[in-house]
Amino acid sequence: MQFACSHTHNLTSLSHLNSIQLNTTQNRTQQTKQPLTNTADHRPILNPATLLNTMRSRSHHGISITQNALALLYLFCILTNPPASTALNFTALLSTVPDLSQFTALLASATPITADLSDRSSLSILAVPNAFLAADDHLARHHLSPAALADVLRYHVLLQFLSWSDLRALPSSGKLVTTLLQTTGRATDNFGSVNLTRDPQSGLVSIRSPAPYSPSNVTVLSLVKTLPYNVTIFAVNSLLIPYGLDLMASETRPNIVLNITKALIDGHNFNVAASMLAASGVVQEFEADEGGAGITLFVPVDDAFADLPPSVALQSLPADKKGVVLKFHVLHSYYPLGSLESVVNPFQPTLATEAMGAGSFTLNISRVNGSVAINTGIVQASVTQTVFDQNPVAIFGVSKVLLPREIFGRNPTVTAKPIEGAPPPDEDALSPENSPGLDGQPSHLSSPPGFREDVRSHGGGIGLSFAVVFCCIGLYLVV
Repeated sequence: MQFACSHTHNLTSLSHLNSIQLNTTQNRTQQTKQPLTNTADHRPILNPATLLNTMRSRSHHGISITQNALALLYLFCILTNPPASTALNFTALLSTVPDLSQFTALLASATPITADLSDRSSLSILAVPNAFLAADDHLARHHLSPAALADVLRYHVLLQFLSWSDLRALPSSGKLVTTLLQTTGRATDNFGSVNLTRDPQSGLVSIRSPAPYSPSNVTVLSLVKTLPYNVTIFAVNSLLIPYGLDLMASETRPNIVLNITKALIDGHNFNVAASMLAASGVVQEFEADEGGAGITLFVPVDDAFADLPPSVALQSLPADKKGVVLKFHVLHSYYPLGSLESVVNPFQPTLATEAMGAGSFTLNISRVNGSVAINTGIVQASVTQTVFDQNPVAIFGVSKVLLPREIFGRNPTVTAKPIEGAPPPDEDALSPENSPGLDGQPSHLSSPPGFREDVRSHGGGIGLSFAVVFCCIGLYLVV
């Protein structure tokens, strides 16, 4: 009788163990059939909550797991799963509001602005509803050039996230907020900023230029949409015109058609660059971009090419890559020397950025020891002379060939001696996250950062994922 009871108890325990093994096998099979993936790049991910529940479940079945082990596992899982990109498509966001369709169309037509916004966050956008925009006399009386319209729209992008409660709490003295226009370097003083004030009697919020006696001001009508700490969209009753912006400039400015190759040859110290531009065919593209926002070229002097190490086989590059390197020396906006010296946003997109994608092939421009320094991430050059400067074209001589890290980044012999007193090249300078930036923050035309960096990042993430999996398996087998 005792044997029968013991036998029955053993069978029951065995059945219970078989049930546990069967359930565990089924769970593993289901996990194999339906792997968790990261929606951003389709890589396998580990769900911390699922793993913790699984380990707790095993604890209930007699497997002892300490709280420290669970905490360590949870930390590994968090480190393994990088946060998803928070880059926003502002045009798509605005297009969800029908009453802002005309303003959205203006923003979408200004390609440089959409690129500037591609890797930015923490913004406030001042959007004009259709009825007010149709009645705005600035658009009715003037045929704005693409460059002037882009700068007007940049003035409607505030580089700070402001909630409705922030507007209600404005001090009586007002609040000065920088706009996207200020980052271009084309706004004098702080006229690329706006002053926000609130009438304590009516509660109305007004926005205007900080310039005294500025005739342009707008009133905030309502809060349209908000994504906390990323972007807020406010409706305003008119376009806000930056102080000092000449709306007639595009109608009165002579149309300059500059022969860039001839201008370089006349400079007497740019023969190598002139021959490369002529042979590549990209010079015609540069000259076609002289209209609108204009262009700024950084042209290496002849000695800069002679100083290149033998390992930099610039002339041996395929034609398409050589064209990208040449485009890397050109900004798609007119910047006189004074604007370069006072540039607010150091990361400037180039024509190569437009060709290769937002966030890549950008230049870091700063002022060092009284001169303009240009940092590519592996080479730092300085502006040595002005070759040509007449709106909308500026050509500057530079001391080094600007080598993009996306092409020459693996060559350790490329790094040039930095300018005395200048900060060392930033390893992440050409891949803002921006953004995610791209960004991404940013500011910034671009696509994902360089291909090599992307592969390295994904490879590291996958390797860490496998390491965590093997640690979990080892822990399971030990306990």
